[in-house]
Amino acid sequence: MHHDAALEKLTHDHRFAASGEARSEQRTLWVVALTTVTMFAEIVGGWLTGSMALLADGWHMGSHVAALGLAAFAYRFARTHAQDRRFSMGTGKVGSLTGFSSALLLGVIALLMIWESAHRLAAPVLIDYSAAIIVTVIGLVVNVASAFMLSSHGHDHGHSHNHGHDHHHHQDHNLRAAYVHVLTDALTSLLALVALIGGLMLGLDWLDPLMGIVGAVVILWWARGLMRECASVLLDMEANPATAQTIRHRIEADADNRVVDLHLWQVGTGHFALIVSLATHHPRPPEHYRALLDGIGNLSHCTFEVIPCDDARCPPAQVAGA
Repeated sequence: MHHDAALEKLTHDHRFAASGEARSEQRTLWVVALTTVTMFAEIVGGWLTGSMALLADGWHMGSHVAALGLAAFAYRFARTHAQDRRFSMGTGKVGSLTGFSSALLLGVIALLMIWESAHRLAAPVLIDYSAAIIVTVIGLVVNVASAFMLSSHGHDHGHSHNHGHDHHHHQDHNLRAAYVHVLTDALTSLLALVALIGGLMLGLDWLDPLMGIVGAVVILWWARGLMRECASVLLDMEANPATAQTIRHRIEADADNRVVDLHLWQVGTGHFALIVSLATHHPRPPEHYRALLDGIGNLSHCTFEVIPCDDARCPPAQVAGA
């Protein structure tokens, strides 16, 4: 088996990290500190005022403290183990693993919110609306500020170098999970505020637990989307069919090359690994095939298997990933 030009060195780098990860890690730590303070304020406020929407928001924010702390830990783990040879393809997937775990946590919290809100619908409790509104406004401001801190850098990772629906493969799933957690906090805070104002001004006591259910359903939807994105990376699904097809065409346009097997998958945020098996009557060094792919970005690790053809013609190409 032949390898690309990077293998001319005795060792080569397997750190498949997103640009600006140090900055993302620092921002995440700031949000963890801010969210922790607000979490305690909302839980105590919800308990003292009797607001289910506010208490649910505090519990939900508590889950985010854990999730955001996990995100910060993931950045540190990926950074400190980047050169650990036990990770054969680096630690680039740690962020996706954390994102998947965060999505699961979001789902569990949403189900608990639905359960408790339904109980409050059946057995309403007295709510101190004025005090609850004050605490909720504080929580909403904190959530919006946290979302701004994370999104101002996080969107840089969302820009794709390819076209189509595969843009999420260029996102930092660790940062995206943290951002989704903060967004869901902002949503539940906003719904809690609507419910509390409705209860105070219109006497709609049932609105508070109802908004808890509405918020939980939206959270479940967001968690499902995040889980699917992260799972596609963790399960090594084909990263980008359009890019894979371009690679195939580039190689087969040279000499009489025939691609008999091709695998393209994500190994880190914006980093892809490629394995190509090709048959040809004119074998060339791996550097030649790597040069054919110049201009196709994010191919951080390439491996080529060149199979010389002994018969009159090479076998026909197979479907990529077969």
